[in-house]
Amino acid sequence: MKRLWIALLGAAVLSACHVPPVPDFTYYRLPRPQPLPVDAAPLLQGALVVELFGAGGIYGDQALIYALDPAAQEVRQYHYQLWTDSPPRVLQRRLIELLRDAGVAALVTDELPVSAKAARVRGAILRFDRVPTAGGGYQAVVGLHMRVDAADGASLLDEYYRSEQPAAGDDLKTTVDAYGAALDEIFAKFHQDLRRKSPHAG
Repeated sequence: MKRLWIALLGAAVLSACHVPPVPDFTYYRLPRPQPLPVDAAPLLQGALVVELFGAGGIYGDQALIYALDPAAQEVRQYHYQLWTDSPPRVLQRRLIELLRDAGVAALVTDELPVSAKAARVRGAILRFDRVPTAGGGYQAVVGLHMRVDAADGASLLDEYYRSEQPAAGDDLKTTVDAYGAALDEIFAKFHQDLRRKSPHAG
């Protein structure tokens, strides 16, 4: 009997020690952006400041967001799948690089002294979801509000943009690639609109 109790006690101890391993965190980085057409002359005079994107609620966190239904009425955060940085910072850096390489302004930066006169881009993330499709598979849905003000405060552009790009597979990596394609489409349209509305466009 004593041996039985010892055996049972040992089994209980071993069972308590057997804790499932905690999954590793996986960090995702967007693919390289598609370059914008290079402007023959700057669209904006002086400097251009791209401010940190606004993001309400869950879109300001590093966790990737997924919808439970095609209408995206219910969304959740992944626990162990994260962006390398918060989406507001990721989008700000991506847009700075694109506008700088396109020659939109003589200086494209993320900040200047408050006293410095500069045009400003302000963006807000409205959607940044991994959404299941009705026919199976997934798509990346991105919605942004973009505003550009000239150095004198005049509004040059105030538009809403949306892109839905299908993922090539069911894994998260292909959805991350689809996010990149969605942002490429939105920023290309944003650049076109800025060209059309800029007083200095050629």
